[in-house]
Amino acid sequence: MKGGNLQRGRGKHFSFTLLAVICMTVFLWSYERRPILTSIVSPQEQLVLPSDVIDVTSRKTENFAKPKDHHVQEPRQENKEIEEKSEPLLSKIDNKEETEDKTNPQISIAETTESTAEDSSVTLDDGNDLLSLSKKKSSSHHKVCNYAKGRWVVDDRRPLYSGFKCKLWLSEMWACRLTQRPDFGYEAYRWQPTNCDMPEFERSAFLKRMQDKTIAFVGDSLGRQQFQSLMCMVTGGEENPGVVDIGKEYGLSTPHGATRPNGWAFKFTETNTTILYYWSSCLCDLVPINGNDPASEVAMHLDRPPSFLKQYLHQFDVVILNTGHHWNRGKVNANRWVMYVDGKPNQNRRLAMIGNAKNFTIHSVAKWLDSQLPSHPWLKVFFRTISPRHFFNGEWNTGGSCENTTPMARGSEVKQEESSDPIIASAVKGTKVKLLDITALSQLRDEGHISRYSVKAASGVQDCLHWCLPGIPDTWNEILAAQL
Repeated sequence: MKGGNLQRGRGKHFSFTLLAVICMTVFLWSYERRPILTSIVSPQEQLVLPSDVIDVTSRKTENFAKPKDHHVQEPRQENKEIEEKSEPLLSKIDNKEETEDKTNPQISIAETTESTAEDSSVTLDDGNDLLSLSKKKSSSHHKVCNYAKGRWVVDDRRPLYSGFKCKLWLSEMWACRLTQRPDFGYEAYRWQPTNCDMPEFERSAFLKRMQDKTIAFVGDSLGRQQFQSLMCMVTGGEENPGVVDIGKEYGLSTPHGATRPNGWAFKFTETNTTILYYWSSCLCDLVPINGNDPASEVAMHLDRPPSFLKQYLHQFDVVILNTGHHWNRGKVNANRWVMYVDGKPNQNRRLAMIGNAKNFTIHSVAKWLDSQLPSHPWLKVFFRTISPRHFFNGEWNTGGSCENTTPMARGSEVKQEESSDPIIASAVKGTKVKLLDITALSQLRDEGHISRYSVKAASGVQDCLHWCLPGIPDTWNEILAAQL
């Protein structure tokens, strides 16, 4: 009996050993034909994190937390001046004759929006679609809406705020409801992009998204209009005791002899959101040559950003730049501006031409900001394209007018893919500075200007540059909010 049991035990042991060998053989044979799935998927494909879908509301990482104490220097690399001299950038600028601020908003340039990646799927070699890593699916998150292409549509929910009540934030000269203007049909339109939906602007939701953030407009009077528009949109045009003037924290004051401050800054205490504007009509650094002489000429450093930007950039979360209409010989001479490059008076004859100087400066400031973004990863920078002028039958001082009151008289749709501001579009192309493209859609709205109803316009002089508010700049801010 013991021998029989021993034989049976040895037989079972042999059977298990044989079964294990067979299983191992089958496994190795299967592996040769079809390796383990994870072995064909790279770590990058296993976890796709498209960086450009992270919007401005995402929290800053601990290593890049921006200091909120205005008096504490953040640990970061020092800002660097643009190293390139004038010649490399001038190679990008057409050698044109000097113009006196005659902007052609219809010039085209190649579209600067990002293109989506091609569809690329990974499937198993036996045709079974057990694993499919479609880059097309992930690239849909990368697809950028061309908000500049679309049409104006009637919307009875407009305007977004009252032109009668927004007195704390809106300059009297731009509040057309307070003038003798009889028609306000221009207030009743909304911009609808062609191939994407633009979210409705809702002020409380916007403030919540911008909690603990600072939005800075830096530019000329059209930038100030956009700033005032956003203040009215976010407050609903109503007085709000929770909005506090903090201009002094940014050194914003009324310079000696000036009629208005060099900027404004307001904080919404409930969400700790700050919206500010700084006047910089040319987006370059302006430094009096003789600081002790009020009548001193001013060095216009074409290759340096405004000192305000350099000083406070680490405190900003969103920056919107604009320039354009102050680049004419009359304004440069009246302001006693003298062009400087590389720290000394400009000697380049090509750069002395106003159009070339403007283009050079636009490229310089865009390149400088792009160089700052790696050390300011929370920051979103937008360069707004030029706001079109609508002077007909003359200029502002030669009887030019814009008396059309019929909305959409110039059409209601923008079909082009490219920007109508080729200079700014080319300056931001290839950088992480975003294009806020408003030129073509604003070109259709000549009835929305101040026209002859400005409270300060001299007899026979019309304002066909600035806009009535509520009005077209509200749409610029809706597009800005959508791009955020």
